[in-house]
Amino acid sequence: MRIALITGASGGLGAEFARQIDRDEKEIDEIWLTARREEKLRELASRLAHGTRIIPADLADRSACGRIGAMLSEAGAEVGILVVCAGFGKVGTSVGIGRDASAAMIDLNCRAAVDVTLTALPFMGAGDRILEICSTSAFQPFPCLGVYAASKAFLYSYSRALRQELMPRKIAVTAVCPYWIRDTEFIETAEDTSGDGRRPVRHYLFAGKASPTARRALRDSRIGLAVSTPGIICSLHRLFAKLVPRNVMMLIWEGLRRL
Repeated sequence: MRIALITGASGGLGAEFARQIDRDEKEIDEIWLTARREEKLRELASRLAHGTRIIPADLADRSACGRIGAMLSEAGAEVGILVVCAGFGKVGTSVGIGRDASAAMIDLNCRAAVDVTLTALPFMGAGDRILEICSTSAFQPFPCLGVYAASKAFLYSYSRALRQELMPRKIAVTAVCPYWIRDTEFIETAEDTSGDGRRPVRHYLFAGKASPTARRALRDSRIGLAVSTPGIICSLHRLFAKLVPRNVMMLIWEGLRRL
């Protein structure tokens, strides 16, 4: 049985990946969905044509991946597609975001992403694919988004190294680096950092949507790209981050977030 395993599948980009895999990935037999919100997972599963398996789990709980691994082993599953989408961000000053939220971001965006990847790898083989959902923020330091951007830079670097390691096994790894996505809960969650009413980012200019982001990321994964920048803004950002000094890029960001 060849499955797609999607973390962070209860909403937003994770749910959109599930819908598009359900529609377009013909060699997948089942779709396994994991996230904290069981009701949302069940609602999504009811709308998919594939058989599904629901795994209510908080990947911040270090026992969660052990349970997922045991389920994979018991089912005799091959993970044809792994989408590591669980994660969150906070916008604001480091002091305003605080220790607890910063530690939680690092744990979920870095430690848990590696943990679930290593859990799935023994069940993967030639032709299988991993999509690590990073961010365009991985390409440079971002004041007022510092911990989130740093956590995604970690995941981006890990994805690039893992791709090289897995080439002999013919397992493709794609680091997916989208720009802001407007039609998900990400921005609302990111802004919930303090009660002072101020918005560190006043306007999310040129923010994209989940459906074309997931579609392009899956296409880039199918053709074996190491990095997917699913949209013109994140593609330009990746280019300019290679050419423009980081101090200048941070000054540009300071101007944009105040517009």
